Amino acid sequence: MIFEPVPPYRPSHFRVRFATSPWELRACAALRRQVFCVEQGLFRDRADGHGDDRDAIDAHAIPICALSTLAGDPDAVVGTVRIHAAAETPGTWWGSRLAVARPFRGTASLGAGLIRLAVSSAHARGCTRFLAHVQEPNVALFEALHWHALARLDLHGRPHRLMRADLFAYPPLLDPGHGLVALPRAA
Repeated sequence: MIFEPVPPYRPSHFRVRFATSPWELRACAALRRQVFCVEQGLFRDRADGHGDDRDAIDAHAIPICALSTLAGDPDAVVGTVRIHAAAETPGTWWGSRLAVARPFRGTASLGAGLIRLAVSSAHARGCTRFLAHVQEPNVALFEALHWHALARLDLHGRPHRLMRADLFAYPPLLDPGHGLVALPRAA
């Protein structure tokens, strides 16, 4: 009997929503640590040499997750971002720590879905200006999603751009707990 190799499982869709359950929150933190500390080598001055990307913003930020699905149910966190209102500037919100698990980085809809939910849910909460520090390799994605570069800067030893979302492209999303569906890109 000859068995054909089974292709790796690819979810039919992803659910992007606010991370609320303890397992989602833990998985978001673990994914951020994997991407920013282990893979990119940022924040090495902390803890075990790999570092930890958590900071004071995490105390009041809203974490967002992209979940792979198995038979329609959430299976694993494969992407994350966080949003928060700027205390010093009413109406200004920030997005940060956008991360997608390595096996899912070719799935363009994940990054776009995370960005869309981040900006639209902040817009529903009174955001009048949404900003992010975007790593240079990701600028094209943000520009395609109606973001505009405001300045070049260096953060954590890497080139970034300060970017601003065009809120007209992001209508307010009133139910971010339910979130949105992101479909994988066709192979």
